[in-house]
Amino acid sequence: MPDFKYKPVFYRPSVWQRPIIRFSATQAGSWLFSGTARSADFIVHRLSQGECSLTTLLTNLPLVVLTSTGARSGLQRNSPLLSIPDGNNFALIASNFADSRNPAWYYNLCAHPEVTLTYQEITCPYTAHEAKGSERERLWQKAVDLYAGYAAYQRRANGRDIPIMVLVPK
Repeated sequence: MPDFKYKPVFYRPSVWQRPIIRFSATQAGSWLFSGTARSADFIVHRLSQGECSLTTLLTNLPLVVLTSTGARSGLQRNSPLLSIPDGNNFALIASNFADSRNPAWYYNLCAHPEVTLTYQEITCPYTAHEAKGSERERLWQKAVDLYAGYAAYQRRANGRDIPIMVLVPK
């Protein structure tokens, strides 16, 4: 079981981070960050030797790097994602910045649930499953409490229920 040293459970953004978080929840912010955040997160994550990402710097929200197997290609895929720590588990919200489709990593986890997750420079194996029922409701509330933008994404997702994937340590 991974022995992560979690940051405090409540991620309090600074005064200058709050407007960035509010902007990222808007349609314009979603468009801007969906096109730039993933690449920039990889660059900052690599330059800081795993210490931080652009998302973490701008929002103080917890970021992980998910390594999954492509659903169709079978190739290894790395995805920097916002995460919701939940005990030893992590919840990943498949919001895709409020797009009408689920993100590719969601389909990868459905097809190949055995993944690795890197958090605070520690990489461990996990098994993924989709949260349903009361587990989903509890994790959704936890996600919205952490980042209110998820509620805005749900309103703009054209009726798509945003899936939540739970990663359980092996």
